[in-house]
Amino acid sequence: MKKIDLSEDLKLDERVWMPADISKDIQHFNVFYVRHTNDERFNCKPFSRKSLYKISLLKGKTRLYYADKTMEFDCGLLFTNPNIPYSWEHLESEQVAYFCIFTDEFFDQFISLNEYPVFQPGYVPLFPLSPEQFADFENLFKQMLSEIALEFRYKYDSLRAMVLQLILTALKLEPSTFQRYTDSNGSQRIVSIFMELLERQFPIESTMQRMALRYPTDFAAQLSVHVNHLNHALKQVTGKTTSQLIAIRLMQEARSLLQHTDWNITEIAWCLGFDDLPHFIHFFKRSQQLTPKLYRQMQTI
Repeated sequence: MKKIDLSEDLKLDERVWMPADISKDIQHFNVFYVRHTNDERFNCKPFSRKSLYKISLLKGKTRLYYADKTMEFDCGLLFTNPNIPYSWEHLESEQVAYFCIFTDEFFDQFISLNEYPVFQPGYVPLFPLSPEQFADFENLFKQMLSEIALEFRYKYDSLRAMVLQLILTALKLEPSTFQRYTDSNGSQRIVSIFMELLERQFPIESTMQRMALRYPTDFAAQLSVHVNHLNHALKQVTGKTTSQLIAIRLMQEARSLLQHTDWNITEIAWCLGFDDLPHFIHFFKRSQQLTPKLYRQMQTI
């Protein structure tokens, strides 16, 4: 199955001068239409760009992989956010798709995207559509395509309103049901997505950057699975528990920060998700038989 990263679609060609408010928004929003049998953009993998949200209107038999769930549909509206990896593949030759991609900054000072269920953990973000419902949403996407082509100072305000209309209209519908994987492939999929979520948080490059996913319950919520189910899958495939895998990666980053930065130990502890310094010191000493301070001193000898 061929896959392609779509985050490049937000990149821009060089443009002549334009008002700052338009230039700002044009870097955070795009909408497009695809209808080609062999177009690789129909098959999708998670975006590498961390802040990217996406709304997809798809027509043609499609299979969606979402955490440990799989869903098949003929027409559907799909909402995806930067926190939960996903992928899909099309199952027949004739496909139609509209995509709307945007960053959180596009709605800055207007709305908080995470307030809406379609972008929250634990919510199945796929809405199967009847032909009539598909046509209604298709009209909205066509309006966005027309709007983005206009030379109109306030067109991005109009586009924000259209995206919000997509969200609110979808919330009036029933989301898809799903089937859980029960075989080893399902466990492997959970492990793969867990490791991706864990790795996305590193490297830590600033004292203002802090781990958002720190505990097993955090990862389980993002994956929309019970914490015991996550732990079982990880133990089955890797031989290690969720807490052990998190601790191993935390320790790796802690050693790197102590060795390669001049940040004080309190700052490092905070970046790694520890609310108090003694907890971090205890965590580090239990693994390395050294305090963080002594470990750093030994690296400079």
